[in-house]
Amino acid sequence: MLSTIQTQEAPAAIGPYSQGMVAGDLVFVSGQLGLDPQTGALKGQGLDAQARQALANLKAVLKAADCQLHQVVAVDVFLTDMNDFAAFNAIYEGFFGSHKPTRAVVAVKALPKNAIIEIKCMGWRQ
Repeated sequence: MLSTIQTQEAPAAIGPYSQGMVAGDLVFVSGQLGLDPQTGALKGQGLDAQARQALANLKAVLKAADCQLHQVVAVDVFLTDMNDFAAFNAIYEGFFGSHKPTRAVVAVKALPKNAIIEIKCMGWRQ
């Protein structure tokens, strides 16, 4: 069974895509920027504020799909500045705790809305 995830707790999609999709027991969360769900604006200009908001958005979409952080199996992170890698790791570890899903971090030239970070994930509802 395939279904679309939609929640007011995360920002609306800024293009022709869904916040997430559920396919059987798998949950796919679209890339989340550090956008405030209420205003649609970036939550600050720095890595700390944007990363924390992007992770909160990710968590909100997962929750709407009845999935929790400990059920995340893969995370992809896009940074506009790889010099932020160590600082992001500290934020990420605080968010996921002892759970360590697979992960890739990729440097990109630019992101939508001039964001400095985007995060997407896949979870397993089992």
